[in-house]
Amino acid sequence: MKSHVVGALILIVIGTLFLLNNLGFTNLSVTKLLVTWWPAILIAVGLGLLFRRN
Repeated sequence: MKSHVVGALILIVIGTLFLLNNLGFTNLSVTKLLVTWWPAILIAVGLGLLFRRN
């Protein structure tokens, strides 16, 4: 259940960022953000899989 909540919160945050960018409230470069942070995303996913309880 906890993993579903975390996944849902991540999707909500990402969706909010995209919406704010589309509405012109932020000047967010999604490409630059992904290029910068993709290793951290991989590490977080790997740690989540490592410590996941069955």
